[in-house]
Amino acid sequence: MEMRRKHNRGYRIFNIVSKILLGLFALACLLPFVLMIIGSFTDNGEVIREGYSLFPKKWSISAYEMLFSYPDNIIRAYKNTILQTVGGTAISLFCISMTGYVLSRQDFESRNIVAFFFYFTMLFGGGLIPWYIVMKQVLHLENTLWAIMVPSFFSAYNIFLMRNFIKQGVPTELIECSKLDGASDMRIYLQIVLPLSLPSLATIGLFVALGLWNDWYLCMLFITDEALQSLQYYLYNMLNSARALREIQSRSGIVLDIDLPTETTKLAMSMIATGPILLVYPFVQRFFIKGLTVGAVKG
Repeated sequence: MEMRRKHNRGYRIFNIVSKILLGLFALACLLPFVLMIIGSFTDNGEVIREGYSLFPKKWSISAYEMLFSYPDNIIRAYKNTILQTVGGTAISLFCISMTGYVLSRQDFESRNIVAFFFYFTMLFGGGLIPWYIVMKQVLHLENTLWAIMVPSFFSAYNIFLMRNFIKQGVPTELIECSKLDGASDMRIYLQIVLPLSLPSLATIGLFVALGLWNDWYLCMLFITDEALQSLQYYLYNMLNSARALREIQSRSGIVLDIDLPTETTKLAMSMIATGPILLVYPFVQRFFIKGLTVGAVKG
């Protein structure tokens, strides 16, 4: 009895200490995000003089006023980014899951040869210039949202992640029994493989969605029409314009009527760009660890 009492006391002490340490670690992880929020509402002059602080002396919304000076443009950029993220993620999940399912089938004799071609692209690439020529002159994707979405459709890493998850998480016997009952390959894929692969789909979907949401490089390469600019590239251009104006002002000595909040604008941009995508994470969190660990098993 005495041993059990000591064991229970030690377990409670360990529980309390671990919760305190995890709480402190969570606060440490949350601190940069809080600093980003407060810094975006801090006066730009104070940030330049004294740096970022959790307790600023002077508050300002000039960074948000500058970013939302043309609300129609930023709303349009939001629409483009949401469209390319939702559409690109949905099509990517379909292509990746179907490819992973085919490569996981034991009755597909050429699966290793096909898998090698996907694996080869992870080691070698043609480079930027051939890829740019194919996208622009062969596929004619310039000034279309497809130029941003198409590169995410077939990611070799995600395909292997999906293939390994299906091999580990979907029983082969279940597929064989479905074929004996007369189910077609497409029906097996839609009604058996996909429902059992939700953890992997959620994990890969999060990877793809983050990549599409944060993309600005492909937009810079292939989008010249301002009406099709993504949110990240639009904010990137605004920050560069503000920097250029401030540099001209400092070199020429010309005094402008407005103070360009270049430092606080960086934090305000981060808030505008990362806020919406953070709302997606809680919905896929419960699938994330399972999909990542099970799909990572070599096979």
